[in-house]
Amino acid sequence: MYEVRFLPPAAKYIKKIKDRVLKQRFREAIDQIRNDYTVGQAKTGDLSGIYCYDIYYNQVNYEIAYTVEFVEDTLVVVILAGTRENFYQTLKQYIKKW
Repeated sequence: MYEVRFLPPAAKYIKKIKDRVLKQRFREAIDQIRNDYTVGQAKTGDLSGIYCYDIYYNQVNYEIAYTVEFVEDTLVVVILAGTRENFYQTLKQYIKKW
């Protein structure tokens, strides 16, 4: 099992979720990522090195973007979480600042 760190935008988004079922789905997704980081879809092109994991709830597609860094032990870093709408554009903007 890997350690998971949340960057501020992801932590803020997940903290703001009010729906208990949706919050539980995010926890389950993080646990799956923690157990096997390859469960997400690896992105290519200008998002290479980023994995994305989809969560479908209440007819809305949510995304979790994460990367894996190897520091001493394997470390999974969650970059961004949110709805699918404009997700990849926001992700690209955040990566440029990062």
